[in-house]
Amino acid sequence: MYKFEPLLKQTLWGGDKIIPFKHLNVSLDHVGESWEISGVKDNETIVADGPDKGKSLNQLVREQKALLVGKENYQRFGDEFPLLIKFIDARQNLSIQVHPTDEIAHRQGKSRGKTEMWYCLGEEGNHNSQLPQLYNGLKQQITPEQYKQMVEDDTITEALARYEVHEGDVFFIPAGRIHAIGAGCFVAEIQQTSDVTYRIYDFKRKDKNGNYRELHTKEAAESIDYTVLDNYRTDYDLPKNEGKQVVSCPYFTTAVYDLNEPMALDYSELDSFVILIAVKGSGSLSADGETVAFQTGDTVLLPATTKEVKVDGEVKFLETFV
Repeated sequence: MYKFEPLLKQTLWGGDKIIPFKHLNVSLDHVGESWEISGVKDNETIVADGPDKGKSLNQLVREQKALLVGKENYQRFGDEFPLLIKFIDARQNLSIQVHPTDEIAHRQGKSRGKTEMWYCLGEEGNHNSQLPQLYNGLKQQITPEQYKQMVEDDTITEALARYEVHEGDVFFIPAGRIHAIGAGCFVAEIQQTSDVTYRIYDFKRKDKNGNYRELHTKEAAESIDYTVLDNYRTDYDLPKNEGKQVVSCPYFTTAVYDLNEPMALDYSELDSFVILIAVKGSGSLSADGETVAFQTGDTVLLPATTKEVKVDGEVKFLETFV
């Protein structure tokens, strides 16, 4: 089992939730993101303890190959770890964005697209006692031409589905779906390992030098999926002491667990690494003769050789694998 040193990202829009959530003894302001597990070039997470302490995630993949990620995953992704795990705390609205599919990304000269999901970690009212909100998907049919005009007219948000956020909400964001995290949102994000983001609209904000941030209107127009759905939130019931699958796609499968009694998770038939993300409570994980603490804010990587892990304690967590 591996825990990694988090990569804390200070941003203009970052808040103050991540450090206490992760029980970190550091003093930083405006931490917008904590990269929990990352193989992104120049942003690789480092093993925090144990015999492999100090090694990067990509170094582990190069050394262990299929033993770490699974045979099919290694054939598919090679030495690149396929998922990026983050916590995101938005004190201000983030820009409205879209990510391309793999196919469109290749056409645009990028290595791959980005499909992702959000799990909402908490609800906290702003000064008006309103719940935080986010945008996900189109609520009305528009054409690429109308999209460009609405960006120009500052009316693009009128075409987007907007949701009040509650703890436990799940939003799947396949490549091509317009989305934006709103002020006050605190989420766990699971995504393809990719940094391809096209900024559609940034609320006419200026940076510290007085300049508007770059928009990628042309690339975004080529990437947007203009399909309109009735609901973009994943509705689900979560029974105690059972896993509930909330996302299954070619890039990752994710389930939510809410335990108040010990449970053994069986991975004997799974040809993949598994990532467990504690979102509430505390307990421990035991596998292969090793036991580690597992509490709110922890992210643990189980190698593909793990056949079973025992979870003890009262803890709510996400389980994801490829």
